[in-house]
Amino acid sequence: MKIRTAIFSVYVGATLIGFAAVMALVLRDVRLRYVESMRRTLGDTAALMAGFAAPGAPGNDWAKRLAAMPAQPNLLRVFACDRTGRVLFDSAGRDVGRTYAWTMTGGGRVASENYTVTNVAEVGNELRVAAPVRREGALVGWVGVGRPLATVAEGISHARWQLVWSAGAIGLVMVVAGWWIAARLTRSLERLTAYVRNVRDGRGPAPPQSRATEIAELSRAFEEMRDALEGRQHVERYTQALAHEVKAPLAAIRGAAELLDEAMPVEQRQKFLGNIRSESARIHRIIDRLLELSSLEARKQLRQTETLSAGRVAAEAVDVVRPAGAARGIGLKLAAGGETTIRGEAVLLREALVNLLQNALEFSPAGGEVTLTVRPGPGRVEFVVEDRGPGVPDYALARVFERFYSLPRPGSEKKSTGLGLALVREIAHLHGGEATLTNRPDGGACATLWVPVS
Repeated sequence: MKIRTAIFSVYVGATLIGFAAVMALVLRDVRLRYVESMRRTLGDTAALMAGFAAPGAPGNDWAKRLAAMPAQPNLLRVFACDRTGRVLFDSAGRDVGRTYAWTMTGGGRVASENYTVTNVAEVGNELRVAAPVRREGALVGWVGVGRPLATVAEGISHARWQLVWSAGAIGLVMVVAGWWIAARLTRSLERLTAYVRNVRDGRGPAPPQSRATEIAELSRAFEEMRDALEGRQHVERYTQALAHEVKAPLAAIRGAAELLDEAMPVEQRQKFLGNIRSESARIHRIIDRLLELSSLEARKQLRQTETLSAGRVAAEAVDVVRPAGAARGIGLKLAAGGETTIRGEAVLLREALVNLLQNALEFSPAGGEVTLTVRPGPGRVEFVVEDRGPGVPDYALARVFERFYSLPRPGSEKKSTGLGLALVREIAHLHGGEATLTNRPDGGACATLWVPVS
């Protein structure tokens, strides 16, 4: 289960439990509010009628005054009882002569606000409220009113449904908000995961930033761990690589130097001296390239960026290698597809393109042609270098960007330092792009370097 789903499920579950408990209390309280409102109204009505009946005839004839009032049996029932609770008058004509249980109690949670009112009762789905009738301070009877609870049932039902629909709308908003919150909480983790995978694949983007303290600390911890591991591996990797690459030239120099101690013709001596010079130059190139690559890998971001014309950068790179191509009879062609600007370091981008062009020249036959195409794309610019050489063997396609991996050049069978394409990829990564190498369907290789547009 994804952490986003887990956070959302816990949030919805906890909210649902609390929301259900609150809604149960609120929906129950709707009836209490309606009944309590009706109780207060009936209480006022009963007190008014008790005051109306009190000045009546002596004995129990006072109750007859209530008969003068218009009857409304479907809405309100008026009754009068003597002090023992025997019904003397009933506007509905049903309970005359019956004795009501007295004193009337039983409001409780149903008829009032969680307390018992002694003159209120709910009997047979009817709410009754009575008021005492007194003469000269003495209790002579009771006047009461009763109203069917069914008269407020429709209002209670309507109010409850309104609450349910309102609660449903609020709940839907809370669910959407919960998903948004869960997504916000996990987005930083997803960005951190993407960052770790990019580091694993050799890309070096900056660690993601987050306003959440814990995520920011975790991001810094990953970056510190990366720096520590890369520092250790960097030393081991370059030490092993340098030792491996320098071993063969040093052996050649040592062998030539030993032979020079012997007497030999001048021509042979010049030959061995030439070998020493060439192998020394090879060691020098390896060290220079290693230092350059090490410097690029140590950088976390570009330094002196500027807005550049993609076509102009490509033209400058072609101008640099054009003499080498002319010396071998290889033509260089530039195809710039429109004016497009990019953001980056001009020196690094030009160096990357020069490396790609030199690599293409070395694998191109005499009389061939190398083409550099500037191809604008959605959100990026591609620099495509194509040659007409033998292409790259399938077994080498996945390794051509590795440090010190090199293929023999056609004709001479010599290998380069194997650091040129590694430099190209590192420069692409610094610019937020990528470098790839594939074979063309009609023969030759196709190297692509793409960077984002500015």
